[in-house]
Amino acid sequence: MTPKSVCVYCGSRPGRSAAYAGAAESLGHALAAENWRLVYGAGDVGLMGIVARAAQAGGGETFGVIPTHLLQREVGKTDLTRFVVTETMHERKKVMVMNADAIVVMPGGAGSLDEFFEVLTWRQLGLHDKPIVLLDSEGFWGPLKALLHHIADEGFADASLLDFVQSAETAEGVMEILRRALG
Repeated sequence: MTPKSVCVYCGSRPGRSAAYAGAAESLGHALAAENWRLVYGAGDVGLMGIVARAAQAGGGETFGVIPTHLLQREVGKTDLTRFVVTETMHERKKVMVMNADAIVVMPGGAGSLDEFFEVLTWRQLGLHDKPIVLLDSEGFWGPLKALLHHIADEGFADASLLDFVQSAETAEGVMEILRRALG
């Protein structure tokens, strides 16, 4: 049986709350303990670096994908199990999703939102059926969840859109969702 791979989208900054870094570290350790591969943006800064270093410290496999133009800005983490450099952001996102069985979205900025909405749209269009889980540390994703409900309530998406996204407040809660979904 092939080990599972989990794509983690998260900030290239640590954010204001230390809880975000703690959640990233916990998630990285949990993925390694489950023997699941971390697929992520290959940066060694912010939450990206924290989740990757934690997965590595736990003996986990790491698969990083970074576009050429972000190698310096996000400090490409070249000591990963697999390190892929792409030409474009679009190619980066495609490679990450294609190499994952599930998607976890941690706190982050515009890039994390872009990645989230792309995989949510692809799911809505039937292009994949992978679980999408928000790691809602400190209630970070509350406004996003409210927006998704608003979109459905206003008739711009079927209510089924809401079924495509699950959330948990802790890394362990995320892992419980993933264990059920991935078997």
